[in-house]
Amino acid sequence: MSPPLRAVSDGPLSIRVFLPPELPGLRVVRYRTDERLWRSVKERFSVTMTYSGRSEWWCRGKVRFTTPGTLDLKQIGDVHRDLRRDGSSRFQVISFDEALITEAREALGDSASSHLRQVQLDCEQPTAAPFVRLHALLGEDRVESSSTLELQTALTEALSALATCFGDADESERRSRWPVRRALEALHDALEEGITLDALSRQAGLDKFHLCRAFREEVGMPPYAYLTHLRIARAMGLLTQGMAPSEVSLRVGLYDQSQLNRHFKRIIGLTPGQFARAVQ
Repeated sequence: MSPPLRAVSDGPLSIRVFLPPELPGLRVVRYRTDERLWRSVKERFSVTMTYSGRSEWWCRGKVRFTTPGTLDLKQIGDVHRDLRRDGSSRFQVISFDEALITEAREALGDSASSHLRQVQLDCEQPTAAPFVRLHALLGEDRVESSSTLELQTALTEALSALATCFGDADESERRSRWPVRRALEALHDALEEGITLDALSRQAGLDKFHLCRAFREEVGMPPYAYLTHLRIARAMGLLTQGMAPSEVSLRVGLYDQSQLNRHFKRIIGLTPGQFARAVQ
């Protein structure tokens, strides 16, 4: 039987983090929030199930809407930016190590593209069933404990379903996104050391004026903000692995723990120490 989750709250915000021992490479985070607006960069593939609350949000240049029963799929590098929330929300995020996704896609012989084409499902759709089942087995409303075989089967079926959601972008989309895509890759590579705008523009193959404009239009935030959010996403991963907050800041390219605390609190809503105590 899996150990109980530990909750950490800061006012109306509650976050619970769970690493199921039967499912290495998988992370479950449960949120109960007020009407605060979230903005984040995804460092892992994830599937979010919303149980209550409605939101309007931006991702990949489009405005989308989430209601209870909606499944939202995100890929590494995606920016999520809330535009509006109606009332408090309760949602659960299941995220996967990239190695799990790669294993499933290679085994199934699916498209070599890393572009997640399907990004939103209704839980009533047949294609959503594997994701709904995995969320139910790992949800807080689950009364009976699940066997290791049941959990591993549900994970495998969810990964198989996720593998079918990948596909190539069309030619015009690839052409318009290419400089920004190179800039994103450069920012990921420069997470610890940082990078100047001139160096970023050289790697993107676009002058800095056009790059800043294209980057904001495509990603929804300027390069420096993306790098900060990326660092905090990486910090979350290190904290869930048991690394002490005092050691995390240098590993994610921040000057010291006070800078980590400030950005972490602003973006996540908790301090790194509070988040680390929520991990079970």
